Amino acid sequence: MALDNTFFALVGLILFFVLIAYLKVPGMMGKQLDKRADNIRAELAEAKRLREEAQALLAEYQKKRKDAEAEAAALLAAAEREAALLTEEARQKTEEFVARRNALSEQKIKQAEADAISAVRTAAIDVAVAAAEKVIAAKSDKTTQTALFKDAVSKVQSRLN
Repeated sequence: MALDNTFFALVGLILFFVLIAYLKVPGMMGKQLDKRADNIRAELAEAKRLREEAQALLAEYQKKRKDAEAEAAALLAAAEREAALLTEEARQKTEEFVARRNALSEQKIKQAEADAISAVRTAAIDVAVAAAEKVIAAKSDKTTQTALFKDAVSKVQSRLN
């Protein structure tokens, strides 16, 4: 039997396998693989927990967003109601103001009419007195004038007392 390179390669391979078995390399590899599998499982569990946490946060924020939208809608509705009330109040106040102004204007017009009528009456009385004075002066003599004057003075005194 000739010792060729194939024989030495076979012996080296067997020694390699024996050395690997002696150093417990398959066990160490198994432990490393198990450790890596455990790490992967832990990472997957952590990822699942984080995902569930993220979904819970998402649901919470969606609920808060809906609540905020509802509150904003309620605030908007309240603001619209308040604006409508303010508009109605302003309209009523404007109408009342216009009515008061009209009443005041009518009152001023009536007062001006009364003043004008009074002025016309006063002027008419003055003109009538002047005309009567001229007519009486033209038609009466001194004794009649004195009698009329005394009669007028007595009437004034009786009215004053």
